[in-house]
Amino acid sequence: MSYRALLLIVLLVPLALLGGARVLGVTIPVPHWGRDYVVRIAFEDAGSAIELPPVEGPDDPSRPLVVIDAGHGGRDPGAVGTGPDGSRFNEKDITLAIALALRDELLKAGGIRVALTRADDRILPLAHRPEIARRLDADLFISVHADSAGSRDDVSGASIYTLSDEASSEAAARFAARENDADRLNGIAIEGQSAAVSAILVELSQQRTQEDALAFAGLVLREGEARLAFVPQPRRAAALAVLRAPDVPSVLFESGFVTNRDDRARLTTPEGRAQYAGVLARAIRVYFARRTDVAAGGE
Repeated sequence: MSYRALLLIVLLVPLALLGGARVLGVTIPVPHWGRDYVVRIAFEDAGSAIELPPVEGPDDPSRPLVVIDAGHGGRDPGAVGTGPDGSRFNEKDITLAIALALRDELLKAGGIRVALTRADDRILPLAHRPEIARRLDADLFISVHADSAGSRDDVSGASIYTLSDEASSEAAARFAARENDADRLNGIAIEGQSAAVSAILVELSQQRTQEDALAFAGLVLREGEARLAFVPQPRRAAALAVLRAPDVPSVLFESGFVTNRDDRARLTTPEGRAQYAGVLARAIRVYFARRTDVAAGGE
C-alpha cells in the first residue's frame, strides 16, 4: 500500500464514522475540559514576584541577619518516611519545624535578626529561596532538609553541604552575565565595569562567600560532634541551586534520614528538634562572633 493511500485512509475513515453516526443519530462521547479525569499540575512560576518575609529580632540593621530556608513545602512533600504503624512523615513538615525551632532559639538569645523563606506549608520556587536572602542583604543562608535512603532503614546521620568548586565557578559566570542586575556584591562595585572585569570581580566575591560558607560548615560539625549523629564524611559539596548566591554564605543542612527510625525519632519530636536548633544556633553565634573579631582587628 502506497503512502498516499494510507494517508487517505487515516483521514477519511474517521470522517466516515462521524458521518454515519450523524445519519443514524448516534452520539459519540467526546472528552470535555474540566471533567474529573483531566489531571492538572501546577508548576512553579519562577518568574513570579518574590514576596520578602518579615525580619524578626533587633530593630537594628547593623545586627547580622540569618535567612532560614525550610526545604520543600505545599504540594512538594520532599522525602517521605513511614513509621512502623504506617504513619507518614513528610520532609516538608520536618524542615519547617526545625526552621521554626532554630528561629525561636536565635530570637531568645537575642542579637541576631532572623527571616524565614517560608513560615507555613506553602510552595516556594527554588530560585526564590536564595534570592530572598540576597534581597534582604542577609549575612548567612541556611537551607534545612531531611534525606531518604529509599527502602534501606540502616542509613542515618546528618550532613552539611556547600557549593562545589565547579558549580561555584559556573554560578559566578552566570551572575557576571547579569552584572546590571546588581551594583555591588560583597562590597565590590560591579555596575559600570566591562564584562571581563565584572566576571573577575564576581568570581572573587564568590570565592570569599565560599570561604565563609566552609567556615560555617566546620562550626556546625564542631558544635554538633557530641550532640548529633553525622554520616561518615559529613562535609560535602554539590551543585545545589539554593547555594548559588554569590554574596551570601550559604549551606544546606541535611538533618537526617526520614527512612531511619532513630533519625526520625529526633526529627519528629520537640526534644530532638531542640537538639538540632541548639547546635545550629551555637554555630551561628560563634560564626558571627568570629567575623566581628576579624572586622575589629582590621580596623
